[in-house]
Amino acid sequence: MAEIGVDMDVHTPVAQLTTGQEQMVQIAAAIGINARIIIFDEPTSSLSVHDSEQLFRLIGRLKERGTTIIYVSHRMDEIFRICDFVSVLRDGKHVATEPIAQTNRQRLIRQMVGRDVLAKRPNHLDLAPGEEILRVENLSSIGKFDKVSLAVRRNEIVGMAGLVGAGRTDVAKAIFGLDRQATGDVYVKGEKVRLGNVNESMKRRMGYLPEDRKKEGLVLMMSILDNISLPHLDFFSRLGFVDQGKERTEVQKLTSRLRVKAPSLDSVTAGLSGGNQQKVAIAKWLARSCELLMVDEPTRGVDVGAKAEIYELLDEIACQGVAVLMISSELPELLSLSRRIITMREGYVTGELSHDQFSQEALLHLMA
Repeated sequence: MAEIGVDMDVHTPVAQLTTGQEQMVQIAAAIGINARIIIFDEPTSSLSVHDSEQLFRLIGRLKERGTTIIYVSHRMDEIFRICDFVSVLRDGKHVATEPIAQTNRQRLIRQMVGRDVLAKRPNHLDLAPGEEILRVENLSSIGKFDKVSLAVRRNEIVGMAGLVGAGRTDVAKAIFGLDRQATGDVYVKGEKVRLGNVNESMKRRMGYLPEDRKKEGLVLMMSILDNISLPHLDFFSRLGFVDQGKERTEVQKLTSRLRVKAPSLDSVTAGLSGGNQQKVAIAKWLARSCELLMVDEPTRGVDVGAKAEIYELLDEIACQGVAVLMISSELPELLSLSRRIITMREGYVTGELSHDQFSQEALLHLMA
């Protein structure tokens, strides 16, 4: 742990660690066996900017020692910063292998997706914010966060930024009713919501897409159909029995709308790509017609093409009148999608930036 620059009590149960800390433990385990070849698969997906910098320095030292590094990532900046050669795969087939000095970002994206992916201004930014859907006042949970206040309106995506451990995920879970120790006030459309009660949150048409879709967002060994219908079996049921025809029809509409690529609705979710798993996790809440959707790291571990599709989907949801609260560790993602960004550090809200105040420097200053 010292070699990779992490100060952590080694006797701490892994179950108590954050996702970012779990990532660092896995990296330490790979380093600890003095491996001659190390494969890093999306190693920075849950790391803070500081931890990512530590990792890049570590990779530099490993290269100097003669270690071969295979680095799997969808983040272009990282590829061009630390790699000597780049290989591109698409749909399970090899597309190209080139020296990094002989390619560029747009060429790589075109090889990965099979077409150009152009960044565009989200449509929801051209709409006036609607009624206030969510208001949070002095939300606190001992040891996690303190006196958090925020608001989200219809037709807007509000971003939440912060380093790993800032408390963003804990706040979202508390709003959704997953923290029984939370205190403070949460209002949906002006009506107070009882804290610590997920059923009531769902009745108020709140949805929550968690950071770790494999552990918390999906039941991987169940089918696409079952995963999407799970939160609203009451909608598909009559006299205690699921109307399977209605269920399949509604789920088919959602998977078509989100362009989920799978052999059938009965395919096991574990067999899907990361991007398609994430679409299934989002579809689960769209089926419930949520008025508030909280998304935590919505594009974690998905490729450039799926990322662009998820951006378009979140923008479309916001334009349809849904209030979206988005937590992300990717600053470009927050800056391009959000109308406002709320920053947190060590459990406290440290500021809020409107769209005309956006810059990476301003965000990092408030986060750190």
